[in-house]
Amino acid sequence: MNESVNMMKPVEDVFLVVDVQYDFMPGGALAVARGDEVVPVINRLAPAFSHVVLTQDWHPRSHVSFAANHAGRKPFETMAVPYGEQVLWPVHCVQDTEGAALHRDLHVPHARLVVRKGHHAHVDSYSAFLEADRVTPTGLAGYLREVGAKRVWLAGLATDYCVAWSALDARAAGFEANVIEDACRAIDLNGSLERAWQDISNAGVRRVKSEDMEARGTT
Repeated sequence: MNESVNMMKPVEDVFLVVDVQYDFMPGGALAVARGDEVVPVINRLAPAFSHVVLTQDWHPRSHVSFAANHAGRKPFETMAVPYGEQVLWPVHCVQDTEGAALHRDLHVPHARLVVRKGHHAHVDSYSAFLEADRVTPTGLAGYLREVGAKRVWLAGLATDYCVAWSALDARAAGFEANVIEDACRAIDLNGSLERAWQDISNAGVRRVKSEDMEARGTT
């Protein structure tokens, strides 16, 4: 048996891998610069965790966040919707399309759960825990409590949206949260990355690097 599997962290530590999908990769519909670079880092870290959860953006083509569904609107504009201000995105991660698929080189065969988010047409969903209306749960918090999780380690795409929102909601739900900086990449829209780091720091989310985790034996 692989030595790293023998030394897996207990179920109290959960590795949350966010939206490692083709539409967020270079050349994708909503490309995150160097997004493909997170895959080998995640693959290196994952075997040390006995509990891994994946998320997957999973939008209907009629989704409210798509600029194409609003006459005269362009991607990256904002508009008011019933739950607040919404960034309008290019059409991406449409259900059952290649762009919505997890990257083929992502190797996390022992992942226990895939959380599909953004599947309600009328509300966006960045966080793995709560949709953008901030009241509709995905069920992840309850699942993690049920299995005895205490700490969440986050990686994936994009740092300043789905990763940051998930980290903030993990803290709000009572879990320790750690964002693995070099296992994430950002969109950085109008200063969104700097704001995200400030927000998660203010919330008590730790910012770590994979080599530091490995050097200290965290993984």
